[in-house]
Amino acid sequence: MSTAPTKLLTPQEYLARERPADFRSEFYRGEMFAMAGASWEHTLIKDNLAGEARNGLKDGPCRVLTSDLRVKVTATGLYTYPDIVVVCDEPQFEDSMFDTLLNPRVVVEVLSDSTEKYDRGTKFAHYRQMPSVREYVMVAQDCPRVERYVRQDDGTWVLTVFSDLEKTFAFGSIPVKVPLADIYRGVAFPETTKR
Repeated sequence: MSTAPTKLLTPQEYLARERPADFRSEFYRGEMFAMAGASWEHTLIKDNLAGEARNGLKDGPCRVLTSDLRVKVTATGLYTYPDIVVVCDEPQFEDSMFDTLLNPRVVVEVLSDSTEKYDRGTKFAHYRQMPSVREYVMVAQDCPRVERYVRQDDGTWVLTVFSDLEKTFAFGSIPVKVPLADIYRGVAFPETTKR
């Protein structure tokens, strides 16, 4: 058994490994963390919501991007791949590769059993350190539930929960409303799951 310490990577070493890689990894405090593939339901929900948001924003300055674009939380050093981001200002990138975004306005994560605790806690704490982020949205995949946190002018975050398939989810910082039934189009919920 080896007791040799693991060599920590610099952000530059991470990016040199990550950019040509066949799979995506997050990076934090010198370590890379491989990301698991997404389930059918996760992908449907992400694509449904991204598509509806993109349609709602097509005539304005905002752009909707999905999980292939890396985001860096400059204040903490986290590199991550949110499920959906919305950028409304001129996009700012870490370097001339234009593949690491620094200024999303909206961040959306679709929750799964393996990531829910992280997305609700540690990851949200990182996102709150980004001055550009005005809104954080978490979408359940095992029941109809969308949680929207919107940053107020005083820096506090206000939570609104949408959990009825007959109702409409409204973003708080961009002019888009999406019926929950459209977000969950094609998703079969487990019958035993209730929240």
